[in-house]
Amino acid sequence: MKNKILLAVIVILAVGLSSAYAGNANRIGTAGAQELLIPAGSRGAALGGSVVANSSGVDAIYWNPAGLANLLDGTEAMFTHLPYLADIDVEYAAVGTHIEDFGTIAVSIKAVNIGDIEETTEDFPDGTGRVFSPSLTVIGLTYARVVTANVNFGFTAHVINESIFEVSATGFAFDFGFTYETRFPGLALGFVMKNYGPDMEFSGRGFDRIPVDERRPVSSRNVGFELPTSINMGMAYSFLDSGPNFATVSGNFRANNQSHDSWQGGVEYAYDGHYFLRGGYTYSDQDNYIYGYCMGAGLIYELGDTELCFEYTWQESDVFDDNQYFTFKVQF
Repeated sequence: MKNKILLAVIVILAVGLSSAYAGNANRIGTAGAQELLIPAGSRGAALGGSVVANSSGVDAIYWNPAGLANLLDGTEAMFTHLPYLADIDVEYAAVGTHIEDFGTIAVSIKAVNIGDIEETTEDFPDGTGRVFSPSLTVIGLTYARVVTANVNFGFTAHVINESIFEVSATGFAFDFGFTYETRFPGLALGFVMKNYGPDMEFSGRGFDRIPVDERRPVSSRNVGFELPTSINMGMAYSFLDSGPNFATVSGNFRANNQSHDSWQGGVEYAYDGHYFLRGGYTYSDQDNYIYGYCMGAGLIYELGDTELCFEYTWQESDVFDDNQYFTFKVQF
């Protein structure tokens, strides 16, 4: 009975919130802190992001923090390198551990390296000789636990910092989600609200101005910007479980508050729990949407009581070079 009530609450929240945050074409490009949307981890990316219902361990922190609760023993660490769009590099690291009778906690950090940019001004369009390096960082603290035999809950608090030349912005974002293992064999459901938080605003010396009479400096104030909030509802079904062969199909609907909604789907095949092949697709009817097909592979190698995992993902990207994810995980 408890599971049915909790599931009903999740469904009501999902329907209500997805309506409230339905995609709005008129608001495309108005959200900031876009680094929150950069995926973390090869597995989820290879499945098109359709892992809201079936992600686990520290790999779940980005997709649905409730999946972290599946780390029921020991400690797990994860490192991902992503050569992103336009020569931008993204580094992601996370470590989580299970605490008996408390739950599972984890910390994560995502750093976006844009590189050096030469300063140009109206008076010096060819450059002033000064160079600056924008910095985009997201630090997260996640807590998850098993609520019942079928339901997991997870919550992440993010601290966001953006620094560009002589201005910066700091903000906070929150993710919370559930996963539900249904009584139908192999079927799991997931729900997560991502990047919910107050508006951010840039400030700093870069906004200072000196009027013509030079008697006193004045400062202009930047308009705040919203975060790219989304509601995600996912489903996963294990359609093959025979001997060493195991396969799952998964799907996800994402309702975005400041862009068109999107749909993700993927299929994962595992052999002997150590070898993995994955493929997925992301769809949106938004004009000039740059993502599409993706695929990847993974390998788990056991070294005593330690598990080493190596994963790779290729993701199609129009205009820019295709994305490639390189992930290493260790559990001990």
